Amino acid sequence: MTATYVGIVALLLVLLVVAVIAYAMAARKARSHQSLEDLADALDLLPVDRPARLSIVGRDDLTGRVVDSVNAILERQPRPQRVQDRLFEELLDTVRDAVLVHRESVLVANERFAKLLGRSAAEIVGKPLWQLVTPDYADIVYEHVKRALAGQVAPDRFEVEISDPHGQVTRVELTGRPVDYAGSGAMLYAAAEMVAHGGGEAGAGRPRAQATLDSLTVGLVTTDLDGRVDYLNRAAEQLLGQSIVDVAGEPFAEVAAIVDEPERKPIADPVRQCLASGAPVSLGRRTLLLSRADNIEHSIEVSVAPLRDSADHLTGTVVLLQDVTEQRGIARQMSYQASHDALTGLVNRREFERRMQEAIDSAHAGSLTHVLCYLDLDRFKAVNDTSGHTAGDNMLREVAALLKDAVRDSDTVARIGGDEFALLLVGCPLEKATQISEDVVAAVRDYRFVWKDKIFAIGVSIGLIEVGRESGALEDVMSAADSACYVAKSTGPGRVHVYSARDEAVARHRGEIQWLQKLQQALRDDRFVLYTQSILAAEAATTRGPALEVLVRMLDEQGRISAPGEFLKAAERYRLMSLVDRWVVQATLAALGRGGLKLAPGRSVSINISGQTLGDMHFLEFVVDCLDRTSVPPSQICFEVTEASVVANLEHARRFIGVLHGMGCQFALDDFGSGLGSFANLKNLAMDYLKIDGTYMRNLSRDSVNQAMVQAMIKLARTLDFKVIGEQVEDQQSLDAARLLGVDYIQGFIIARPEPLLPAA
Repeated sequence: MTATYVGIVALLLVLLVVAVIAYAMAARKARSHQSLEDLADALDLLPVDRPARLSIVGRDDLTGRVVDSVNAILERQPRPQRVQDRLFEELLDTVRDAVLVHRESVLVANERFAKLLGRSAAEIVGKPLWQLVTPDYADIVYEHVKRALAGQVAPDRFEVEISDPHGQVTRVELTGRPVDYAGSGAMLYAAAEMVAHGGGEAGAGRPRAQATLDSLTVGLVTTDLDGRVDYLNRAAEQLLGQSIVDVAGEPFAEVAAIVDEPERKPIADPVRQCLASGAPVSLGRRTLLLSRADNIEHSIEVSVAPLRDSADHLTGTVVLLQDVTEQRGIARQMSYQASHDALTGLVNRREFERRMQEAIDSAHAGSLTHVLCYLDLDRFKAVNDTSGHTAGDNMLREVAALLKDAVRDSDTVARIGGDEFALLLVGCPLEKATQISEDVVAAVRDYRFVWKDKIFAIGVSIGLIEVGRESGALEDVMSAADSACYVAKSTGPGRVHVYSARDEAVARHRGEIQWLQKLQQALRDDRFVLYTQSILAAEAATTRGPALEVLVRMLDEQGRISAPGEFLKAAERYRLMSLVDRWVVQATLAALGRGGLKLAPGRSVSINISGQTLGDMHFLEFVVDCLDRTSVPPSQICFEVTEASVVANLEHARRFIGVLHGMGCQFALDDFGSGLGSFANLKNLAMDYLKIDGTYMRNLSRDSVNQAMVQAMIKLARTLDFKVIGEQVEDQQSLDAARLLGVDYIQGFIIARPEPLLPAA
């Protein structure tokens, strides 16, 4: 009798489960993962305790009658515990999916799941599911089982790879659902096969769409209508420092924080904005992604777009996270280099003048006052003359550090010339600024610079001017501070002087007026001489290109050489550079014509042309006339012009360069890298050489920033088909580095020092 009842119970229960599954599948249009839900529902219907009753929600007449019949039998006859397990095992083999039940290990599996693994169902029972997948996915499966059994949020579906004993790898989608099996919680997993492929590296046979998403360098995240994460590609997992198992079901704003980079303030959740508006959202270029998991920062660009179904109903969002950390780092580095002095790391003159203009504008608009301090080092020339530029450069770096230590972080310290510095003391009273200046004078006076076996003591002179509501334009303020510094320097070393109205007249009378008179007299008396400095081809086989550069020196009444920086500065101020350049061109061509300056075939001599001269509309005719009179081949002349002079006189420069280049003269862009103004105009100029500014060539073997800049300049030169000249190369290590980087010609003390051009015998 008992066996008969058990047989009846088994038959009725199977009929019941089949009816429930058929009903559910018809109602839900037979979705691919619905059989798993039906199976889990059926498992819930199978009673464990005795006596027990079956119940079902949403019953119809047919299922109701079956349930009533089963319950009547169960009430009359106790059922062995094993009946439920056996019935469910039989049921597993009737469904079309590969299915198993898992707790600490596999409890039961159907033959379809075992077939995917190339084994029998008995062989996989008792083994943990994470041991049945490829090693790359073991951790994902382990975390999923652990989280799901603990009642924590875990994705309903995820992809893994499994392999059989012969190395056959199959990509499957696992769909998991918690169930009550044999009186305890368990996980019911169904595996839907995606793409099978032969042995090899795991992941080699991924579906094309999945492989494409994972190969993207852009992080891709999808969310549901509640803004909860339901997918991450690999790039997104790397950015967030978490896998999809870690973050599935979490709100996007709790997975990662997005903040404004400059101000470090949180930015509103773009996913919420997109869901609320139904329109795409794009954040600016100044955003940071802060991973909640590891607190690592990434500079990113974020865009969020709505996801819609075929009926145009909003179903979620897709988030694109573009990692631009490297690009922004390069941009910041380039911006820093454009606004800072390469030698000392201080703000350069251009950036200082920009900040000064902001200070003047703020002073004009309100009651706040600032102070500008103009500094000129005393006895600096002695360091350069006795120990060379390398010693002078090191001393300037140490002085720069002294100045930065003497002011507040809100103040600006700049190097605005060779041995000239400036301080902008923001919101500082004049009395306090005077005290700061006195402290700077004392610090520099007590400072000792040690170079090899020499010890140098230097000083500094400082001129101050208050910047307030009544201050004039930037040029006026800078000139006034310069004049105050001149007065301080003229009264003795290590002095501080506050600007007064008569300082301009004093400076002009004592300094520049004297140089003006000396220059005018030297031009009348022809008291200029030519010096030459050799230029070496980096490759010994090179037989063409510049061989030397001519330099001009002025003699005083006693026949002594005047420092070129002093008289050239005065010549610029008083618009005399065109006359000086005319003398140099005429003297150089005359020396070439009479044989006092000899060049090897194919080599040329370089002549500097100032910005003022480029702006002289009659200078072109003067050069052409000199070439005609001396019969010097134009190919022996290479004119050097600076970036700044070309940009300031662009139309004149184009005509001057175009005409003479057409005649056969060569042209070099001098001091390349000291400014960024002419980059856009380079391709329109008939140039032959780029002459890299000497600040980038110094310490080239040790300075990685200089190396990067020189490499970039060489790359640009190659694009424009220009040769590259490196100037101010002063040691063997820098020479070797320049050659290694691809510099074509070398100039500097390591090659030769400037020497006077002797008249022809």
